[in-house]
Amino acid sequence: MNGVVSRKLVPGLVIVVLAVLLGLAACGSRSDVRIRPNWINADIGQDTVSVSAAEVEKAGMAHFRLASGGTELVFMAYKLGNDFQVRSSICPPCRSRSFSLQGDILVCDSCQTTFSAKTGDGVAGPCIDYPKAAVPFIVNAGKLVMKGSDLMTAYQNTLKPGRP
Repeated sequence: MNGVVSRKLVPGLVIVVLAVLLGLAACGSRSDVRIRPNWINADIGQDTVSVSAAEVEKAGMAHFRLASGGTELVFMAYKLGNDFQVRSSICPPCRSRSFSLQGDILVCDSCQTTFSAKTGDGVAGPCIDYPKAAVPFIVNAGKLVMKGSDLMTAYQNTLKPGRP
């Protein structure tokens, strides 16, 4: 009788073990891995700034700097699904200029406030009232190309609470 019971349980046990293994594998591949920023160089033209789309994709989360009137402005670029995103990278209340990407969430590396990586809107934390403004860009010849004036506008909009 024990042999019969064991044979009936084996297929069910195999299914349970496979389900657990698949669940563990899914947990390991979830978007809970935090991608820390890598700094890349921006190419600066007359009124355009560009960064390599391949470098952004390779970095996972790229940051780049621009100098403007003696001030250093910081921006982030990343790929979310099939779409690139470029945003101002400043958290005014805590003065952070660094964000990591965790799935579809931006995480301030100083205060841990979280923001939607898709919209830039605050999700949770002390600095949620300062959404990360998007920078319009085009993809041209493998580069994300932005206007200098659009970068300045996004940066200024991120310094103020709420949406413009």
